Formats: sequence, structure tokens, C-alpha cells
Amino acid sequence: MSTREPNRLSAWIVVGFSFLALALVFSARAALGLVMPVWVRDLGWTRSFISSAGAAALIVMACVAPVAGRLVDRHGPRSVLALGLVAVGLGAMIVALASSQTIFFLGFSLVSAIGFGSSGSAVVSTSVARLFEENRGLAIAIATSGATAGQFVIVPVIAYMVTALSWRWSFLALGMGCLLLVPLLWQLLDRPATGASNEQARPADIRAELGGLARQPIFHALFWSFFLCGYTTTGIIETHLIPYSAFCGFPPLPGATAYGVLSAVNFGGMIAAGWLADRVHRPTLLAAIYALRGMTFLILMNVGASYETLVVFAIAFGVVDYSTVPITASLVASHLGIERMGLATGLISAGHAVGGSLGAFLGGYLFDVTASYSLLWWSGVWLAVVAAMLVLPLSERTAETRAG
Repeated sequence: MSTREPNRLSAWIVVGFSFLALALVFSARAALGLVMPVWVRDLGWTRSFISSAGAAALIVMACVAPVAGRLVDRHGPRSVLALGLVAVGLGAMIVALASSQTIFFLGFSLVSAIGFGSSGSAVVSTSVARLFEENRGLAIAIATSGATAGQFVIVPVIAYMVTALSWRWSFLALGMGCLLLVPLLWQLLDRPATGASNEQARPADIRAELGGLARQPIFHALFWSFFLCGYTTTGIIETHLIPYSAFCGFPPLPGATAYGVLSAVNFGGMIAAGWLADRVHRPTLLAAIYALRGMTFLILMNVGASYETLVVFAIAFGVVDYSTVPITASLVASHLGIERMGLATGLISAGHAVGGSLGAFLGGYLFDVTASYSLLWWSGVWLAVVAAMLVLPLSERTAETRAG
């Protein structure tokens, strides 16, 4: 019997809290795209500037994620997740009070971005993977699905607050929610639960670990596919779907509702992917998800003035959106080793953030230049297909690499 078995309840407490934390963190990220049309109208900011702020936040996340993952490898997730939530909360409050582009940039692209990187899917998936041997894919999927399931409720509420009150109140509420969750985190994530990784050997030399990862072909396949994953999800959909719906003539609340539908379906897609990751050939499953994602952009190109088509896209894309996360994390654990999963997943997530940054910036730039999103959506089609080709040749491995 696994030495982790007596801590099963504590492990599921970690899963539950991680779900709640990611719900708030990812809603704070999604608020950028939701409020973008309001800032353009009321403050005179350009889509390029706001997209640049989102891109800069993703770059900061890319720098923070490997450090956060390394800290989880050594000390467990409690302090890392607490720091992340505090940073997201303070950053959201700075944005709520911002009266200039500089203050906004500081709050969202620096302070909140540090929190996004410290309390993101990389930290959560590493924490959960260390606590589970059986049903690991499902546990990771449930924990990380907070990134999308929470938005099904929170993002429409933010949209309502933007309409009924103001965008400032929406960011203030997000900030308060993150800060209020920190004391709960500190009580629930006790050291015995988060310290389960202590039975694993801790890497001593960061340079040796980085060199070892760089020599692994599977690391490169997962890194570059996740880079393209970030471009096609966080970059162009999370940042530009709601502005695109406004461009098509839909008011903020219906646009946010479509995004909420996407998030709700996303939740089911992640759970299904995590369940399947424990049962089927994972590289084939991952490649199929990427290929299907590329096809969904063809629906998006034909939305026009049809809100029904937008909802159809939201449903189709939701199935294949974040469903890559539990499968990728499961492959990292089994192929690269649980003892260095924090660092490996942090680096791979950094690639995701950089890809997202590129998509966020390019989307705003292409729209300002062409007054159209067509080129952006076509790039989503082909880059998703490339991601599928990168992971399809990978082999399955059932025996994990364990620390000695």
C-alpha cells in the first residue's frame, strides 16, 4: 500500500482548495478581455495597449512559474499558493484604483502577474500529482478544472457588475475574494498534507536538473506543444473572444455568457480528459485534442451576426480547451519524474505563458492593422495542428521514474 494512503482525505482537501484558488485566479485573468471594450470606450486606451498589458503579464508569469514549481518541489504548495493569491488580490485592487495606464500596467502586468505564476496550473498540478498514485490524471483534472469551472459563475457576475456598477467594482471584488481565501488556505493546507513530497528525493543542483530536462526529447515535445497551446487558448481566445463578440455586435453580458458556456463545457472536458488519461494512450489522446481544437476555429470564423453560432463555438472549443492540462501534467510525471515535476511543469507552463503572450499581443496588433480577426483565427487552426503533430509520435510509459 502506498505511504500516501493514510493522507487520502488531506490530499482531496488540497484538490478542493486548489479548485477554489484557480477559480478566482483565472477569473481575474479573464477580466482583462471582458473589460477591454469598456476601457477602449471610456478611457480611450487602444486594444494594442491592453493586449500588450496582457502579453506582459504572461511574460512575467513565464518567469515566475519555474521558480514557483521549484519551490513546490522543495517546500510544498502552501506558502507558494498563499503568496500567489495575495499578489493577485493586491494587483486587482491596484487596477480597481488605477487612473493611468502606468498604474494599470503595474497592477495587472506585474503584481497580479506574479500571483498568476505562483498560483497557476503548474503549481497546482505538481502539488496534486505528488499526493496521488492511482487516479492521478483525474485528481489533477479536478483540481485544475477550477481554472474554468469557476469562470462559469464568476465571469458573468463580473460582467453584471461592469454593467450595473462599474469595472472598478468588479476588480475590487476579485481582489477581496483572493485575499479572503488566504487564511482558509493556511488552515487547510497543513504541513503533513503538503509535505507528502518529502518522501521524494529533492533535486540539489538546478543546473544539473535543467541540463537533464534539456536532453529529454519528450520535454521539448511537451514544451513546444504547450507553447502552441498557450497561443491558441490563453493568447487568442481568453484575451480576444469577448472583444470579438463585441466586434460582432453582441453586448457585454451575452458575450460573457458565451464565455461562461465555454468555461462550463471546459470543466467537463478537463474531467473527461483526466479520466481518460488514466485509461488510454495519452499521446494519441493529446494529439486528437489539439487537432480538434484547430477545427473549432473554422466555426469561429463564421459567427457573423449569429449568436447561436458563437455559442456552438463556445461548446466545441470548451471540450478541447484546458483538457490538455491534466494529460500534459500526467505525461510529465510519468516520463520526466515526479521528483522534478515542479521544475519541469513550471518550465513547460512558462512556454504556455510565452505562447499566450504572443497570441494576446498579435491579436490586438492584427486587429488594429486590419480591423479583422480573420488572420488570428487562421493562425489558431494551423498552429493547433502543429501541436498535434509534435505529441503524436510520443510513446506511452506506465512505469514512473521515481527518485531513489
